[in-house]
Amino acid sequence: MRVRKIDTSNRADVRQFIALPFSLYRSCSQWVPPMVSDMRLALNRDKYPFYRHSTADFFIAEDEDQTLGRIAVMENRRYNTYHHTDTAFFYYFETVEDVEIARALFDAAAAWARGRGLDSLIGPRGMIRADAHGLLVEGFEHRPALGVPYNHAYYPALLTEWGFTKEIDYLSAHLSGEYDLPERFYEIAERAKARRGLRVMSFASKRELRRWVPEIQRINNEAFTGVWGYYPIDKAEVDAIADRFLSVADPRLIKLVIKNEEVIGFVMGYPDISAGIQRANGRLWPLGWLHILLEFRRTKWVDFNGVGLLSEHQGVGANAVLYTEMAKSALQFDFEYADLVQVAETNIKSLGEVVAFGAEWYKRHRVYRRRL
Repeated sequence: MRVRKIDTSNRADVRQFIALPFSLYRSCSQWVPPMVSDMRLALNRDKYPFYRHSTADFFIAEDEDQTLGRIAVMENRRYNTYHHTDTAFFYYFETVEDVEIARALFDAAAAWARGRGLDSLIGPRGMIRADAHGLLVEGFEHRPALGVPYNHAYYPALLTEWGFTKEIDYLSAHLSGEYDLPERFYEIAERAKARRGLRVMSFASKRELRRWVPEIQRINNEAFTGVWGYYPIDKAEVDAIADRFLSVADPRLIKLVIKNEEVIGFVMGYPDISAGIQRANGRLWPLGWLHILLEFRRTKWVDFNGVGLLSEHQGVGANAVLYTEMAKSALQFDFEYADLVQVAETNIKSLGEVVAFGAEWYKRHRVYRRRL
């Protein structure tokens, strides 16, 4: 067995790196494949916005003609500059159930990081800020929400064996689509609208929504400066995130909260088309696009993976406006289930509010750290 760095300009190497999880999860009904086109883009150093400011390399573990594991390791210079740290991140970790292979992959990532003067290895953490965080540690029996990682149950032990410890957890909650918020949430929301001059903006088309992307990103930056992993992003990354989101968005599930003609908060929901991506096997061609298009029409799941509110408007009823808009969206489109995706365990206020309206925590993703 050997571990080698792939050549991202070599199509065969890129295919080998992308292909591994398709074999590892062949018999796993919960796993949702990544879109192959998205993976190719992430490894394209000429087109992906991450490489404008940072660097990454990709390693595979192989034995003759069999691929056994893979990992990406990154130096996000924008993150390190903002936080005054020397941190490396890892992502795309996959392996067969073998301690030695996992150890060899992490050893390769650590050597890469030390060679650049970096002193910590943290992950799983993606290349751009919209990438979902963490390794699944609870909830293996459930299919992941769209874009959220899934992994085999043996993965956490492989990380702790190498010396990783917990950095932070992200929790996801579940609600029946027939469930409605307690009446007091609607009462608080209506009072906040009347007293504070708040209104809600909805959208009818993706074209209309795209014009508001800069405002949404402004709120995203200002509202989340205190959350784990934050760093400021540029227009190229904003555009990449917008393209990814709009490809799966239903504009009617996106709501902005306005005060004095200024955006102060947002709710971002989207139909969960994971089952369609499973049937498409992560490929649009030749017929994958049809499976995905059909799933937009028949999915009974809605995911909410973006709720932001400027700090000066928190605790005065505007939060209730956001939550009631989420509830209205789920009820309006007859979704049977809603997934509230990846709330950081440090976000005590949001965790409490989610519990207050009766959601059930059912998945946990963990980010790990090890000093090098």
